[in-house]
Amino acid sequence: MLRRTLLASAGVMALTGAALAADIPSRAPPPVYVPPPPVLTWTGLYIGINAGGTWSNNNNVNTTAVPVFSAATFAPELALSSALATTSVPVSNSGFIGGGQIGYNYQFANSFVAGIEADIQGVASGSRTGTVFSSGVPLPGETINSTVTASKRIDYLGTVRGRLGIAITPTFLAYGTGGLAYGGLHSSVSIFQQNLGPPGSNFTAPFSSFGSLSNSRVGWTAGGGLEWLFAPNWSIKAEYLYYDLGTATFALGALTNTFTDGSGVAYSSAPFARTRFNGHIVRGGLNWHFNLWGPAPVVAKY
Repeated sequence: MLRRTLLASAGVMALTGAALAADIPSRAPPPVYVPPPPVLTWTGLYIGINAGGTWSNNNNVNTTAVPVFSAATFAPELALSSALATTSVPVSNSGFIGGGQIGYNYQFANSFVAGIEADIQGVASGSRTGTVFSSGVPLPGETINSTVTASKRIDYLGTVRGRLGIAITPTFLAYGTGGLAYGGLHSSVSIFQQNLGPPGSNFTAPFSSFGSLSNSRVGWTAGGGLEWLFAPNWSIKAEYLYYDLGTATFALGALTNTFTDGSGVAYSSAPFARTRFNGHIVRGGLNWHFNLWGPAPVVAKY
């Protein structure tokens, strides 16, 4: 009898424990945070190098000589001397250009990219020179020969530009660009003349004038390009720019023919020169992007 009572009590306790265990809520395992792959974005800082070619759009140095003084009977000589010194000398500049750039992009509205870029390049074109020879007869038995030589070059070019483009694909960007341009310029002009008069004339010695300009100028630039992300953090670009640094004018020394006997000035003019520094750049570039891949939002996976 006692044995049956103990067995019955044990069974009741077992059933009660199972029922209580069933009422205790179970705990799920903690979620595992698995971030998706990073999102490709053009936003961020970049630096790079570039190289290409440049050629001038304006290929002339223009000279003008203003008549100033002539001794008695030398007005025709002065007029012809001034006219021969007023000319246009062809000077064409082209050459290799290369340097570096730094910039920042910001991608917005899915596919649009805005940014700013600054660059500076050296120009390996050398100083190109042009010459114009002319001759004229002011009076019977007289001839004035004139040689005008001009040179011009750009030593360096730099820009600070805005960029606005659209990502045609996530890795291919087409953009327009424009802003400020600056450069180091040089130009020079020399005029050499000789009045070949009758034998024994005392005004036939050669005479000349020279002037030059070397300074930095600021202008504007505009263009466009294509850029391709060909590897993580690396891109290449092809770009065209038109630049205009304006027109430079500089004075030359007086163009004066003096009498060889020391008796004074036969005639004199005041020359000056004018040229425009503008042109085209076609170049390729290689850029390193510091934070090309942006983080994506964290998503919890259960």
